[in-house]
Amino acid sequence: MASESGPGSTDPLLLPRRRAPSKGGWKSALFIIWVEVAERFAYYGISSNLISYLTGPLGQTTAAAAAAVNAWSGAASMLPLLGAAVADSWLGRYRTIVASSVLYIVGLGMLTLSSMFPSPQQCRGAVDSQGACPPSSFQTVFFYISLYLVAIAQSGHKPCVQAFGADQFDATDPDESSSRASFFNWWYFALCVSGTVTIALMSYVQDNVSWALGFGVPSLVMLLALAIFLLGTRTYRFYGSGGGGGGGSNGGASAGGTFSLVGKAFAAWRKRRSKRQEAAWPVDLPLENGDVAEDAALAEEVSGLARLFPIWATCLLYGVVFAQPLTLFTKQAGTLDRRVGPAFQVPPAALQCFLGVSIVACIVVYDRVLVPVARRVTGAASGITLLRRIGTGIALALVTLVVAALVEMKRLRAARDAGLVVDGAAGAAAVPMSLWWIVPQYVLLGAADVFAMVGMQEFFYDQVPGALKSLGLALYLSVLGVGSYISSFLITAIDGLTTRDGGTSWFADDLNRGHLDYFYLLLAALTALDLVAFTYFSASYVYRRKGGNSH
Repeated sequence: MASESGPGSTDPLLLPRRRAPSKGGWKSALFIIWVEVAERFAYYGISSNLISYLTGPLGQTTAAAAAAVNAWSGAASMLPLLGAAVADSWLGRYRTIVASSVLYIVGLGMLTLSSMFPSPQQCRGAVDSQGACPPSSFQTVFFYISLYLVAIAQSGHKPCVQAFGADQFDATDPDESSSRASFFNWWYFALCVSGTVTIALMSYVQDNVSWALGFGVPSLVMLLALAIFLLGTRTYRFYGSGGGGGGGSNGGASAGGTFSLVGKAFAAWRKRRSKRQEAAWPVDLPLENGDVAEDAALAEEVSGLARLFPIWATCLLYGVVFAQPLTLFTKQAGTLDRRVGPAFQVPPAALQCFLGVSIVACIVVYDRVLVPVARRVTGAASGITLLRRIGTGIALALVTLVVAALVEMKRLRAARDAGLVVDGAAGAAAVPMSLWWIVPQYVLLGAADVFAMVGMQEFFYDQVPGALKSLGLALYLSVLGVGSYISSFLITAIDGLTTRDGGTSWFADDLNRGHLDYFYLLLAALTALDLVAFTYFSASYVYRRKGGNSH
């Protein structure tokens, strides 16, 4: 538990955290990486094909389903801000990971049950226009409750697991500091391998076997993830005041944390305000030595967070681009000729595998080729600065959107030439155009992720105060969350505007009558403006000086 403050106590924010030298390092980090591999299998087992479930068994329109997926993704990425604050200020990362894993398993189990309704007896005599059972209100409500339980579980799991893994390396040790930089690259490498395998396997099971099995397997894998995490407990490096209940990675408030920092800032403001009210004249009073040290440390923590805001805000458009593969890219792929061989047809969501393959390949090239070359040129241990890495990713995202728009223009021309643009069509007819045309936009976005996503992870972890490492990774996740909400807002607003006077939506259920190319070009223009703003703010950013894991 948190240590009580009192006479003779020392502010833990000002003390370096002690560690057990025999623990931590790559042995512990590998346990944690494997936990995240299993968790990503569970997450992508749901998210990668979610839009197909919403437009299929739940019977939603393309625009409504895309908005719903973006809203859920936004919640799953925004809630980690709360989960990180709870972990840094109260529970600690270890306990938060365990608690959120249990909630994760419950949510996935409920999601599996929701896909089993209604029974054939309940469905008898009540089928939709395609001969399928329409979802009952109970099934829909139960499904969304289960889905958002998974999002709540993400709030504690996602920011804490990666921060806990990075905690296994001491930034003050030259060898471990170098290992920690590689940890972020290989962490993302492992996640993408897991995601690629998951998407290829589970999208086929969900499209061709059953949704119940497609949701059930991720719940079992998440149960395995919790067992693996607990198995490695004795090897972990815990920072704080004790083995079982200290701060930082293990315990909670003794390491300070988000709520502690806010409380200290408010208390300092009230203290200064009361002193000025007691003075005869409204002038600044000289501070006592203790006040000077406390205020200086507090000012550094608060100003450090404030400096991050312009960088965070100018990364948001990347979050919008990141939301597209799970939604519109997948619906776009569903209209193409996806036959491979005489009988096999690639599931639309499985094309997201090319995103993972691109990321895996680019991480290896980046870590083993580009970084060593750049290190010799710049003399910096990381090769290029973190902000330059993120900026390169945003630029690649811009190229991705332009390519996606050009491919969509070609797809629409092919649909018109084949006579597939028909008024009143019930759905998007397959276009005589190979699936390979859409692969470049997945590959380019994968390369962008290696620069932007990994760069944001390391940047926000490294640049927040030492007691707020989980919050730093939650800030990176919130970029994706806010980006998903922006994407949901844009889709809903554009859909309403384009259909207001009886017109055709850019996101028509029959995509051959829609205009995804216009949407991609709009995002490209916004991303170009965003890149200019990011370049401006990053040029004046002053990096926080590196210290230990607690800084």
